[in-house]
Amino acid sequence: MINRKMIYRIMGFLILIETAMLLSCIGVSLCYQENDLKSFLITAAMTAITGLFLMLLGKNAEKQLSRRDGYIIVSIVWVIFSIFGMLPFYFSGYIPNITNAFFETMSGFTTTGASILDNIEALPHGLLFWRSMTQWIGGLGIVFFTIAVLPIFGVGSMQLFAAEATGPTHDKIHPRIGVTAKLLWIVYLVLTISETILLMFGGMSLFDAVCHSFTTTATGGYSTKQASIAYYNSPYIEYVVSLFMILSGLNFTLYFFFAKGKIKKFFSDEEMKWYIWSIAIFTCIIAFTLTRTSSMGIEESFRKALFQVASLHTTTGYVTADYMTWKPFLWAMLSITMIIGGCAGSTSGGLKAIRVLILVRIIKNEFKRLIHPNAVLPIRANRQVISPSVKNAILAFTLLYIAVLVIGWITMMALGVGYIESFGTVISSMGGVGPGLGTCGPAYSWNHLPDAAKWLLSFLMLIGRLEIFTILLIFTPGFWKRN
Repeated sequence: MINRKMIYRIMGFLILIETAMLLSCIGVSLCYQENDLKSFLITAAMTAITGLFLMLLGKNAEKQLSRRDGYIIVSIVWVIFSIFGMLPFYFSGYIPNITNAFFETMSGFTTTGASILDNIEALPHGLLFWRSMTQWIGGLGIVFFTIAVLPIFGVGSMQLFAAEATGPTHDKIHPRIGVTAKLLWIVYLVLTISETILLMFGGMSLFDAVCHSFTTTATGGYSTKQASIAYYNSPYIEYVVSLFMILSGLNFTLYFFFAKGKIKKFFSDEEMKWYIWSIAIFTCIIAFTLTRTSSMGIEESFRKALFQVASLHTTTGYVTADYMTWKPFLWAMLSITMIIGGCAGSTSGGLKAIRVLILVRIIKNEFKRLIHPNAVLPIRANRQVISPSVKNAILAFTLLYIAVLVIGWITMMALGVGYIESFGTVISSMGGVGPGLGTCGPAYSWNHLPDAAKWLLSFLMLIGRLEIFTILLIFTPGFWKRN
């Protein structure tokens, strides 16, 4: 039985959190005295009224949540946040089209980073700050953010964590999930503040540094400049952002092992090693190719390669070069990094490095089995045997991921979008990357896409962010049966 009252109550509480975020943007608008203040005031009033109304509907709710309730809350909250979050863009007139406003906001909350804006600098500071904040809120997850405070409702939060957390494995750093959430948010804040300080040393203003730190730590990629990080033309800033993109793509629980002195466990983590080696190999291949096929020197080739690989591998989406002007071979390399993504337990999207690692070992084992059919060949990761249920879940997820990619690709072409653009936008949306290929590459916005394509891509962003099963599960008849 679905606990409707508790769902209303939690949804109301989440919407009130969004109200608080909108109020912070009102402070920015007042500081710069620009014309977006009214749109924030109206939106904040609407969200506050809606949140309080839902809290009232949830009065005297039973203090329990089932896994089914958790999936409903997580699925709905991203849509509700995007609907209310698009209102400042729409009411201010800077994005007067509802489709575009929703697309931009969903891209923000899912940390995808794809944009329909052709002149980002034309937006007032309040809207730019809100645009960056949507990614920062969505980075560790809207719902995961509230797990730390959900005990005030007297209910467990494990159901929400199971529905929202990404990746096949979750290392527990504390037996209580609420404490874990608080600790992870401390890491999130430390990374954000540290990058802000370093970017200011590189010449960025406080406003730009905060906004870029928000979207780097969230691996979202929204910039306050149309040219993204390339606008600053600063090797120092490029290296700093590259470093923090890579750090944000790591499993956040590893930072606690490091802080507690468990250095060996930190550096012996197989997913981390796979992830770092993957970035290093792709960077070297692309840098070597650029030195041979472009006018760039060795240092610039390495820097451009490292930045683009770090950006797309972690699904951040910043750019410092138009890689569509590079050799097509490099497009393929970068597309692979988009699909792989970052580590489980990070803010990155994609398949996740741990899944790719386990898939490679499954394939390797099948070759061994052909030679030794009677051998017992367990699959291990971090010295732990991967259970058949986890292995089956990874295989099912990968198959479904590929199926959705193919269906989305075909549907995009049916809507009149080009072959290369369809492929790039679907991979980018599913992986939460941002830039795509062709005329949807890093030098262009996605504004020219048909409205139907934007709604489809918004849906792909959502199911990609919540790792497919969470969203598709609620469309199955069995989910809604009483028993």
